[in-house]
Amino acid sequence: MIDVGDKKDTRRTARAQAYIRLTPAIVRLIKAGTLAKGNVLEAARFAGILAAKNTAGLIPLCHNLPLNFVGVEFKVEKAGVRITTEARCTGKTGVEMEALVAASAAALTIYDMCKMYAQDLEIGEIFLLEKLGGKSGHYKRD
Repeated sequence: MIDVGDKKDTRRTARAQAYIRLTPAIVRLIKAGTLAKGNVLEAARFAGILAAKNTAGLIPLCHNLPLNFVGVEFKVEKAGVRITTEARCTGKTGVEMEALVAASAAALTIYDMCKMYAQDLEIGEIFLLEKLGGKSGHYKRD
């Protein structure tokens, strides 16, 4: 792990995105709220938040951060679900990994809850949308 002890605490924010491609039939079930395993989006929201809070336990050299906020939002589209996450803290290192892990875990939860309906589900497009704070400043994906 890198020693961040001499760095100043600053407000840090990161936003990430993931996309899970589903079949039109599964999208209809999600919209209708009739998936056999229950409310897929709420389960995925909780999974994303919990994953962000446990990022240091999943990524070997990641610092444990005192998160102030984790948000997970969904946009149900014609062919799948777009997941957008946000993590915030005041600390010595960024929260990019927490936002990315939240997006990944939310997508995996949707996959798990929908796999009984199709085997060709696809998780992709996991990336950092934006980060603020720290020495490197503001980054925003084009």
